[in-house]
Amino acid sequence: MPITNEEIATRLDAASASYSSTFDKDHLALPPAKKYLVLTCMDARIDPARAFGIELGDAHVIRNAGASSKDALRSIVISQQLLATEAIVIVKHTGCGMLTFQNEDAYEVVEKNLGAEARKELEEKKLDFLPFPELKQAVQDDVKFLRGTKLVKDEIPVSGWVYEVETGKTVRVV
Repeated sequence: MPITNEEIATRLDAASASYSSTFDKDHLALPPAKKYLVLTCMDARIDPARAFGIELGDAHVIRNAGASSKDALRSIVISQQLLATEAIVIVKHTGCGMLTFQNEDAYEVVEKNLGAEARKELEEKKLDFLPFPELKQAVQDDVKFLRGTKLVKDEIPVSGWVYEVETGKTVRVV
């Protein structure tokens, strides 16, 4: 049985009450204190704060399926141009679902689950799910994409990493 809005609301209300009862970080500035952003996958097995040593207020953390720099570009531009971040860290991970399919596979699943009209909408919007067949190459490709766009200053350091979900270790690729 799927989770209900009421169950989610109950969990969120309880978590909010617990967290806010001892909250003392209202003094933190809007721009991140350490002036960098981390782009990582939305995979629930990754805890960016603990895995990458990020305290509240330190960095922007952008999460999307596969840690895609193309998908995150809007947020990256806002982070750098409006909120003064000065470095980008891309962290993909082992066991990523984006390694397991191609766009056509996703289109077929959407059609099966949501119908032909949903598939037609995907086709009209030319939605690219941005899957990738090889992890380290995908990290390199995303770093190259950000280094090649005029929307990120040339002097901004961009590094690429792989988080190992099996060990909790993060290894630099680029």
